[in-house]
Formats: sequence, structure tokens, C-alpha cells
Amino acid sequence: MCPCKAIQSRRSIRRFTTDLVERSMIEQLLDAAVLAPSAKNSQPWRFTVVMESRREEMLAVIHRGIANRQTEGEDIGTILSTIKAMEQAPVTIFIHNTDGIHPWKARGEHESWWDLATVQSVGAAIENMLLAATDLGLGSLWIADVWDAYPEINEWLGVDTQLVAAVSLGYADVSPSTPKRKPMDEVVRWIE
Repeated sequence: MCPCKAIQSRRSIRRFTTDLVERSMIEQLLDAAVLAPSAKNSQPWRFTVVMESRREEMLAVIHRGIANRQTEGEDIGTILSTIKAMEQAPVTIFIHNTDGIHPWKARGEHESWWDLATVQSVGAAIENMLLAATDLGLGSLWIADVWDAYPEINEWLGVDTQLVAAVSLGYADVSPSTPKRKPMDEVVRWIE
């Protein structure tokens, strides 16, 4: 059994209350995020915090991006259900990888390996943020399908680096049960 309570109790929250999150709590989450390990201590993560006062503007940008992808004939996947959570969350943090290459750009083998290493680093920072949120009594949702509005979000944020994910935060309005996990003998192989 895992010894860390935050790891055991963290859940993906898709319904939030209307209660606002204090800036000091968000700063604590960001403090936890930047303590993550990173490839060659590159610390490639950058965070843009969008507060509730700018939420509607952010959502309009995302909706425009989705409409553009649909016009281009792309499959938008599950982003529409994700947006429902983002509409309720008082805070959304966009996480960029300053060392990453935009997904549509060509890259050499070394660049591909470095891109993979830095995306892993950003993932570690995100996980630290989620665990800190759980520890502080906040709900969080790690959002990977912001890809559908990638160029539009970056333009709105004034950023030209690789968008990796977003995290929506707030006080949970649901208490999801523990999701089913694959058994250890299916995910672990021992070499002795």
C-alpha cells in the first residue's frame, strides 16, 4: 500500500463549487511544482495562471480553437466534456515546456529525445502540483486535450513555447470513488 495520503486520495475532479481559491494557495501549488526533478536540471516548465475574472475570455478562445479544428476536419476527441469542468473551475493553469518543440514541427533524433525528457520533467511538475492541491483540500483536473486549441491558446497567452497541458483547480463539488487500477502482475515485471 502506498504510504502517501495525497497520492492515495488524489482524484480527477470534473465538478467544482463556486468558491474562489486564494492566490496564496495557488502560489503554494506552484512552489510544489518547481520542486520537481527535471532533465539535467533544465526546469523547462512555465506556468500561466488564468483566474476566474478571465475565465470566460479563456473559454471563448478554446471554443474558437475547437471550431477551427472541426473546420479543418480534425477529431476533437473529449475536449467538449473537459470544457464543462473548465467552465466551473475558478483557476486554470497552462503549463508550457520552454525546451519543447511544437508538435507539428520536424525534429531530429537528439531533439526528439530531449523533447521527451523535458516533457517528462513538466509532467513531474504537474504531478507535484496535483498532489499539493490534494493536500490543501483542492480538487484538480489534469487536462491533456488542450491540443485542440493549441495555437489559439498560445496566441491569447502571448506564448510561443510547447503547450503541454492545463490544470483546472477549485474546491471539489464531487467525491469520486477510487478508479479501478490494473493489478500489479499486469503492470510490473521483475527480473531477479
